[in-house]
Amino acid sequence: MFSVSTYCLHTHPLPYALERLSEITDMIELMDDGLHYISSSEILESYSFDYSIHAPARGVNIASLLEPIRRASVEVIDDCFAIAAEVNADVIIHPGYFAWVEERGAAEEQFARSLDEITEAAIDRGVTFSVENMGNWDYFFLRTPDEIPLLQGAPLTLDVGHAHLNACLPGFLKHSFVHIHIHDNDGTNDAHTAVGTGTIDFTEVCRAVNREGITPVIEVQTLDGVLSSIEALRPMLRG
Repeated sequence: MFSVSTYCLHTHPLPYALERLSEITDMIELMDDGLHYISSSEILESYSFDYSIHAPARGVNIASLLEPIRRASVEVIDDCFAIAAEVNADVIIHPGYFAWVEERGAAEEQFARSLDEITEAAIDRGVTFSVENMGNWDYFFLRTPDEIPLLQGAPLTLDVGHAHLNACLPGFLKHSFVHIHIHDNDGTNDAHTAVGTGTIDFTEVCRAVNREGITPVIEVQTLDGVLSSIEALRPMLRG
């Protein structure tokens, strides 16, 4: 069983993406950004998918030292929670970033403050969320496993490609995670290519997925890449 991110059709309007993906899966992760940003659950309720939602990330920074931006970022995520509650979807969020290395400590405090507020909002909405590890972009939090304590017990979404960019995928695979994004790359660029086109060892990834008993989300750039990734992974996964 596989879930598919709408990222593979992010240059097309969401109705088109959902219709195309309905031909190959009944589990969808909505990339709630760009053309696929939604302000209500209406279009999602038109289908019988099991959903997860990747909360808006572009322009959102829950670790911002600029308090109005931090508060607004939390509000954007809470708005996503409200929609997720209507379609029984889990939500994936990004951990935020610090603009200057000298501000890291203060940004950690802002991140912790936001996590407290987001956790309370999730409880109020009756949804669950997890935080995704980031790629090799300077100043982002949660690039390596030693930063997992920053989550203060919040669950982890493991992005395989991001971990590979930071040369620490084996370390992340040792930890528990509740959600996983599957895509490949050559270790230098966050290319989101199909499984088997880069340098990631998906045998170990699939062992960890089987261990955790979760459904992987295929998050690659193209629909053809989704299909080839499913075929490559199927022999290695249970269920």
